Amino acid sequence: MEKKPVQAAARTLRVLVTLAFVLGLLAVGFSPVLAGIHGAGIPLPELMDSLTAAPPPPGEDWPYFSPSMLLFFAVAGGWTERFSYTLVLTLFLAAAGLCAAGMLWQGRRVLGHVLAGEPFHPGNARSLRRAAGFCFGISAASLSRVVWGLFSCACAQPLRSYTALFVPAFLMGGLLLRLMSALFRQAAQLKAENDLTI
Repeated sequence: MEKKPVQAAARTLRVLVTLAFVLGLLAVGFSPVLAGIHGAGIPLPELMDSLTAAPPPPGEDWPYFSPSMLLFFAVAGGWTERFSYTLVLTLFLAAAGLCAAGMLWQGRRVLGHVLAGEPFHPGNARSLRRAAGFCFGISAASLSRVVWGLFSCACAQPLRSYTALFVPAFLMGGLLLRLMSALFRQAAQLKAENDLTI
C-alpha cells in the first residue's frame, strides 16, 4: 500500500513529538535545579563561566570549588534564602512540564491513528479532550503562580510576567482543543454510520 503525503508528514511529526516528549521529561527532572539557581540570584552566564573555567594552579585561590560544588551551592542557596519563591517556581515548572508532556503524548497518539490511515478514529476525540485538560492544567498552574506572586509581593509585578500570559493563552488553547475533540467525535460517528449503510 502506497503511503500518502499526509502519512509521511505524520511519521516525521511523530518522531519530533516523541523527541520533544523525552526532552520535556528530562527538563522536568531538572526543574528544581533551575529554580534553585534562579532563586539564588546567580546569573546563568556567570554560573556557566565558573563551571567551565580551568582550576587554578595549586596554592592559588584556595579553597577551590569544583563545578559540581558551585552547582550545589547555587541550588542550596536558592532553597535557603528564598525558599517560598523557589518552591513555588519548582512546583510551577514541574506542573507545566508534566502537562506539556501529557499534551505531547496525546498528540503522539493522534498521529499514530493518522499513520494507521484512520484520522477519524474515536480515540482521537478522547486524546484531544485529554490534551485540552492538560492545557487547562497549565492555565491553572499559571494562575496559581500569578495569584501567589500578587499576595507575596503586594504589587502588580506578577501581572506583567510571562506567566500571566500563560493563563489566557492555555485557556484558549484548551477551549479550542475541546472544540476539535467534539468535531472529531462527530466525524467518527458520521464515519461509523456511513460504514454501516454501505
